[in-house]
Amino acid sequence: DPLDIGDYLARDGYTALRRCVEQLAPAEVIEIITAARLRGRGGAGFPTGRKWALAHEQNSPKYVICNGDEGDPGAFMDRLVLESDPQRVIEGLAIAAYAIGAEEGFFYIRSEYPLAVHHMRQAIREAEAHGILGAHVLGSNTRLKLEVREGAGAFVCGEETALIASLEGRRGTPRLRPPYPVESGYRGHPTLINNVETLACVPWILRHGAPAFAALGTESSRGTKVFALAGKVRHGGLIEVPMGITIRHIVDDLGDGMQEGSTLKAVQLGGPSGGCIPAHLADTPVDYEALSSCGAIMGSGGLVVLDNRDCMVDISRFFVSFTCQESCGKCTFCRIGTRRMLEILERICEGRGRVEDLANLEELADRVSRNSLCGLGQTAPNPVLTALRYFRDEFEAHVHERCCPAGRCSALIEYRINDSCVGCTLCAQVCPVGAIDYLPHEQHAVDTELCTRCNICFDICRDRSVEVLSAGSVRATSPVLESTETEGVGAR
Repeated sequence: DPLDIGDYLARDGYTALRRCVEQLAPAEVIEIITAARLRGRGGAGFPTGRKWALAHEQNSPKYVICNGDEGDPGAFMDRLVLESDPQRVIEGLAIAAYAIGAEEGFFYIRSEYPLAVHHMRQAIREAEAHGILGAHVLGSNTRLKLEVREGAGAFVCGEETALIASLEGRRGTPRLRPPYPVESGYRGHPTLINNVETLACVPWILRHGAPAFAALGTESSRGTKVFALAGKVRHGGLIEVPMGITIRHIVDDLGDGMQEGSTLKAVQLGGPSGGCIPAHLADTPVDYEALSSCGAIMGSGGLVVLDNRDCMVDISRFFVSFTCQESCGKCTFCRIGTRRMLEILERICEGRGRVEDLANLEELADRVSRNSLCGLGQTAPNPVLTALRYFRDEFEAHVHERCCPAGRCSALIEYRINDSCVGCTLCAQVCPVGAIDYLPHEQHAVDTELCTRCNICFDICRDRSVEVLSAGSVRATSPVLESTETEGVGAR
């Protein structure tokens, strides 16, 4: 029960923190975290022990912050940990505070996670009532006060310096580094910021020892990582896997393979800051260095599986649209560069691409990456660059042939009903704009002027009568539904 501290205490809760305040010096705690070779799980993978050591060397007062401003599309790893195991994250942050000598800390949680905010506030109250937090942590002379602050609703506030600005009541925009937050952070004082998942690993490491944690994973990436598995796999959801596991193992074994009728095309890993790894690289191990060599990053842990029906140009457009909208506007290259990239991608998706567009995209991506102030702008081009690197033929088809090979870009496709139609009227019944006339027992037709390319008729047809055409060629026909009419619709 996340709201019952007794449940957590019954499962060795706070034994790690007690060991710290009663048996270990702060420097010894840092040595254990360093020996475990824990790396930050928020995206960059900076060694946690080194960050703690840098903060430990600074003069007081100091602050600790748990970064719970999880904003990647489709990612909800931190949310689940905060909602279901808040005491564990509190213990992790309390150990971090003890290690660096901080007496005050914050949980910065995005306001779109109301249950996580409620559970964390309740958990802090229970910890205070049991003498775990407050003027005497577990009866020691260590003092620690923690509180929850809700995020400002901006993706960029997940960046450390923007988070601190928001925490101070200012607009959440990044600043130049150095100085880094461990040198000058909240209110100008040394501040240690760690991700939710990073802090959740800390109590386990203190209880089981650094060697047990370091035994998992690869030489450069130790321990486990939580991913939000989504997309065209049979079973999505949250998974926790040892570092070094291959993408293919995640898709085929943990996700139970691709959905019926789908073939693996790529995996988009790392959210808006990540990249697209093609199917022929599916045996790439999931660790920081291997992913980086493919043009992607670990990110916070979003993993979206794409199939043969996904258009890589459209996927690139989606992620650039997200980062463009979430840019704080402080940097010229991020504010204007991502906008120009989005305009080019939208033009290509609409069949108005120009010969010079691909070269311009690459040049813009390079400049945005090299000249942006924070990680949002620096990594915004990653989805585009990897898509161009591995799927350039799709971009060229959009530009030179005015066609979408995947049949996803609505401006480049049209729907047609062939002569195998038996006039069952299912497509006419579900068409939301009335583009198909209701003609029982007669061959139906699609009014291309009214059609919005919603794909509903394609999905519901039982007789493979609906075809999707791109640049005059049939891309696909509607699937045969093996069950009853109602079951078939639900299955799709």
